[in-house]
Amino acid sequence: MDRLLTTFLFSLVLILSLFSTTSYAQTQNCSAFAFRNNQIFATCNPLPVLNSVLHWSYHPDNHTVDLAYRHGGVPNTDWVAWGLNIDGSMMVGSQCLVAFRNSSGQIHAYTSPVSSYGTQLTEGALSFNVPRIAAEFSNNEFIIFATLELPAGRTSFNQAWQNGGVSGQALTVHVQSGDNMRSFGSVDFANGELGGGGSSVTSRQRRRYVHGVLNAVSWGVLMPMGAVFARYLKVFKAANPAWFYIHVACQTSAYVVGVAGWGTGLKLGSDSTGIEFTTHRNIGITLFCLGTLQVFALLLRPKPDHKYRLYWNIYHHAIGYAVISLSIVNVFEGFDALNGQKNWKRAYIGVIIALGAIAVLLEAFTWFIVIKRKKTDSNKNTQNRTNGVNPYGNGTHHQQA
Repeated sequence: MDRLLTTFLFSLVLILSLFSTTSYAQTQNCSAFAFRNNQIFATCNPLPVLNSVLHWSYHPDNHTVDLAYRHGGVPNTDWVAWGLNIDGSMMVGSQCLVAFRNSSGQIHAYTSPVSSYGTQLTEGALSFNVPRIAAEFSNNEFIIFATLELPAGRTSFNQAWQNGGVSGQALTVHVQSGDNMRSFGSVDFANGELGGGGSSVTSRQRRRYVHGVLNAVSWGVLMPMGAVFARYLKVFKAANPAWFYIHVACQTSAYVVGVAGWGTGLKLGSDSTGIEFTTHRNIGITLFCLGTLQVFALLLRPKPDHKYRLYWNIYHHAIGYAVISLSIVNVFEGFDALNGQKNWKRAYIGVIIALGAIAVLLEAFTWFIVIKRKKTDSNKNTQNRTNGVNPYGNGTHHQQA
């Protein structure tokens, strides 16, 4: 026990040291950066995502700030933007500084207020004055220089930063996943601190995680499990009719939880105007419709000896396997929308592999049982005929003259 505790404490100290070293290295690299115009800033902080750094000097006498926003690791065919969101927390509502290379090959810097998702960052005046703005590009890094006259009475604001592609002279929408959806936080120009940032989980992100978990568990796990129980348990006579009730319980639970996940998806869509995952949404709508049809089909299920039962079975199996296939595909579409949650994706892949392996083993075992049972029945029938016993009744078999 003492040895285990010592190992744990040593590992904890090592991890903290690594984090401290990384943070120190980032700060040193930030402070040691030399601008080509030899401008010096009092404060600098690396931003948590998108390879960006913010430098600034705050002047309390006239409530202005001189700043430089650096965005590295991008080609000169991209645009970059940084902005303050006075009343909100993310990109919509931000008062942005934008830079890109125009058709004449010059780096163009300008201001753009963002009023909605899907914006093309049209040039316009901000809600506060920007007396100076310029930009340059070198070594795959854009740098925007600006002077801001901050809104009165405040030094702490929400900030957001982005990058995207340029098509002709039109600035296209940035990537709708991964770090591009986490590039926001807060900055206090007076005390030099950053807050929040892309590492914090917002209420919208929390709803996205809930949506993902509900749908992965329902459509992606319970549905396949219900199909496995139905196909492989009913071959055992002792499992009848338990397999049917287990199958119904799994599929009904999957449908109920799946509808809850579908509802959270609709809410996310209505709250995220301009952000669309078309394939994921369309498959989700299709799954909801097919799942609802399966529920109603259960209520209309003919008796086993009914003349239409064969057609009902064909319909039920076809729709069921279609739902399972689309469910698995859509879960992976959802993981792509939640870009960055690779551990969840790996865990789900493990679950699917496990279910697939179990299905393969049970399929082989089922065929073994069925073939063995047919041989046994065939041998009994042969023996009964040899002994003059009618295998289809309790009387003896009489040959007709």
